[in-house]
Amino acid sequence: MSSSLACLAALGHESRLRAFRRLVEAGPDGLPVGELRDHLDLPPATLSAHLNVLRAADLVLDQREGRVIRVRANYERMDSLIAYLTENCCAGSGACDPTPSACKPRKKGMSK
Repeated sequence: MSSSLACLAALGHESRLRAFRRLVEAGPDGLPVGELRDHLDLPPATLSAHLNVLRAADLVLDQREGRVIRVRANYERMDSLIAYLTENCCAGSGACDPTPSACKPRKKGMSK
């Protein structure tokens, strides 16, 4: 539960939620930090601070590619948060199907 609280706290800020949603939309390739910054229109230091909070909650992963840092959404972590939030859906009455399907982002170039 504490890991879910960390995720919810991290996503509880508008800029961090926007950043995470943009990374989810970007798919498994993620985005270079500069491109994410341009999309969000945030100062570099501000984005860095927000990404550090998302990293601490294990919601994003990054990888250095030469001089560029590429940031990706951690889909496994996102799926576990969704599962936690829905595990007691409808108080176990069977009135809903809370089984989350794992997010499987499309590869680049695939149509919607």
